[in-house]
Amino acid sequence: MSRPEHWRSDSAGDSVVVLDIPASLSRHRDFDIDETLIVWVPEDGIQAWQELNLEVDGRKQWSRPIFSSCQGQTDGLDYHCRIHLQAERALRVRALAFTRGAWVSSLFIEAKE
Repeated sequence: MSRPEHWRSDSAGDSVVVLDIPASLSRHRDFDIDETLIVWVPEDGIQAWQELNLEVDGRKQWSRPIFSSCQGQTDGLDYHCRIHLQAERALRVRALAFTRGAWVSSLFIEAKE
């Protein structure tokens, strides 16, 4: 029996992050995928907004724009989904962040089996 897999990729402040999970030749796998965007909203960020997008194998899976709150602090946006991988299939997950009046502090994707 194999250990559960855990994958993570962080953008280090960039607005794009990619997570590649290689194929397993011998078994099917289910992954819980968590995507998190943290932005810094300046004190005068009254009209600030942020948007988080998720692409799975090059296709848009989810997107959500929201107005940023918490002027002078951080604000965030999360998304969770579950993906089933057949044996011999790899997976590419890409997170994209867009902002106006705020900037990306952290963007990451985590996959847990």
